[in-house]
Amino acid sequence: MTGNASEKQNPPERRYWLDERRNVDRIYWALLVVCAGLFAADLFYDKHAKFAVEEWFGFYGLYGFIACVFLVLVAKQLRKLLIRPEDYYDR
Repeated sequence: MTGNASEKQNPPERRYWLDERRNVDRIYWALLVVCAGLFAADLFYDKHAKFAVEEWFGFYGLYGFIACVFLVLVAKQLRKLLIRPEDYYDR
């Protein structure tokens, strides 16, 4: 029999691929490159805009970013309104 009793009671903690900082950094930089590429692609197609503001370079990317930030800020405020005590379901 190999190992001792303490190893059987406490098996080694399993590590996942995102536990390594190097892999998280790779995902971050890959996402940044894809976003920059999509933003730059805005230069290479013909826009058929209904409004003049839609013809601005990077309009939809900036609009999406601002909308996302707005949603996060609204959600933070909405949390204050909807929060329940920790033991709410235990009552």
